[in-house]
Amino acid sequence: MKLSAITLDCPDPLALASFYQQATGLAPHPKSDADFAALTCENGLSIGFQRVDDFQAPRWPDQTVPQQLHLDFTVDDLDEAEARLLKLGAGRPDHQPNKDRWRVLTDPAGHPFCVIRG
Repeated sequence: MKLSAITLDCPDPLALASFYQQATGLAPHPKSDADFAALTCENGLSIGFQRVDDFQAPRWPDQTVPQQLHLDFTVDDLDEAEARLLKLGAGRPDHQPNKDRWRVLTDPAGHPFCVIRG
């Protein structure tokens, strides 16, 4: 078995795909549309974004609406990566469990993700 895709629920697949494309430089899948968009990695893995009506964003670290999963990205400089991602539209929760090793951010749809010092 080989992992081929990770898909996130969201209210606007094209907007969320655009955020992650700008953040990672991954290529958009040519068949992306308003209901499902994807980015493809060189190794064949794709990150998908599917429209969900009445989407409820995770409330991290509160578990009222649990995160269920999150993505981790390795970066060279935490401060630089955080600043760039905030300019792209990421959010920064107040709760930062180990800010010297990683930063917890949220994408524009509210999914938590981490940037980790590489």
